[in-house]
Amino acid sequence: MLSNKKKLQDMTHAERYHALTYGSRYTDEPIPKYELPEKGMPSKIAYRVIRDELNLDGNPSLNLASFVTTWMDDYANRLLSESLGKNYIDQDEYPQTTKIQNYCVNMIARLFHAPEIEDSVGTGTIGSSEAIHLAGLAMKWNWRDKLIKKGKNPGKPNIIMGQNVQVVWEKFARYFEVEPRYVKLTKDRYVIGVEEAMALIDENTIGVIGILGSTYTGEYEPIEELNNALEKLNKDKGWDVPLHVDAASGGFVAPFTDPLLRWDFRLSCVQSINVSGHKYGLVYPGIGWVVWRSKKELPEDLIFHVNYLGGDQPTFNLNFSKSASSVLGQYYNFLYLGNDGYRDIMVSLQHIAEYLTEEIEKIGQFKILSKLGHLPVVAFALKSKAIKKGYSVYDLSEKLRERGWIVPAYTMAPDAQDISVLRVVVKECMSMDMAQLLIEDLTRAVNWFESRQDRKSHVKKHRKGTHGVC
Repeated sequence: MLSNKKKLQDMTHAERYHALTYGSRYTDEPIPKYELPEKGMPSKIAYRVIRDELNLDGNPSLNLASFVTTWMDDYANRLLSESLGKNYIDQDEYPQTTKIQNYCVNMIARLFHAPEIEDSVGTGTIGSSEAIHLAGLAMKWNWRDKLIKKGKNPGKPNIIMGQNVQVVWEKFARYFEVEPRYVKLTKDRYVIGVEEAMALIDENTIGVIGILGSTYTGEYEPIEELNNALEKLNKDKGWDVPLHVDAASGGFVAPFTDPLLRWDFRLSCVQSINVSGHKYGLVYPGIGWVVWRSKKELPEDLIFHVNYLGGDQPTFNLNFSKSASSVLGQYYNFLYLGNDGYRDIMVSLQHIAEYLTEEIEKIGQFKILSKLGHLPVVAFALKSKAIKKGYSVYDLSEKLRERGWIVPAYTMAPDAQDISVLRVVVKECMSMDMAQLLIEDLTRAVNWFESRQDRKSHVKKHRKGTHGVC
């Protein structure tokens, strides 16, 4: 996120300084907000100043907007706290931590059915955003090298994806000068269309993106169909265009709720997969993973070797120093939960999503856009009869906020941008009791708007044309 430097001369005293009712017990000077204080203060006051500001944040347990994990158990919290000071990149100083990352990469590769005959490779990242940039760079390098070996001059590289991709894919395309070719949505299709995607491919295509769980509706894209069509196209044209799976949200859901679904390395064109450990991997923010089917899919030119920390350290990351705690948190979950634990949690979340879907439909004013059996997400839009009464999903989102619920309202991606939806992400911290309370509050909000005399919406819509909801 970008922050602007404030002009202090234009600010009032209240805007420029913290005003603390208890501050006079320990300090008789204002505490600046935008300048480094000349003098320090007791640690308990610094703690209190920050803690008081954070009271204005939303309640993480009622945050139904984000896919990111907001709860871990006491032993996980203890482990993460004890390891915050370990630098993930210092492999020579913390060799066992490096081994633990290797354990995680191996477990994830096998979870995604990486063939045992292949020398699969992967790395931990700061979320799927970094993982996607790394996977995209590998695809771009491989595309260029293949054309050069054929004696051709590489043209302008392009990448094929649905208009519903998360914004990080747009960032990758812009930062690394790759032309994004989008498959637009329709009013009845909210994910990539297979035929439409194939029509956009040429010899300068570095890869096709399939999403295992759209952030808009939670729907899995037809990845096996994409693979089969791409396999045929490659054979017919003599190309070797790979398929990358963005499994940021679904990579730790589908293997446990729908193990027969073929979306991963069981498909021949799938060469790389990213997944977010801090989403349904159930770790706090700051951990993602990317795995390649084979080491040959990761160009050696992209790997750097450093030795100034002692020993040879191969690295392929955009970031460098970070705490190792999130990697250890991921390994803790793998050991603690195992396959059975993850399966129990994900199936339970699916049941809660099913309950919410049924109850929201019963209210009578909503159309469900999400699909059962995909991500535990419920996306729903107002029916036209409700819209005609003068209120919107934005009004409902604001009304629910009065009760503490954070339920986002947004427009769908082009060409379905005329559809505005609410979305509930079901996470481990949501119980069935909470789901029932949410339905009660949603029903109460609908009834409140239905009974108003002045039904004109007073909430502005979000700006259209943005990609990917978090």
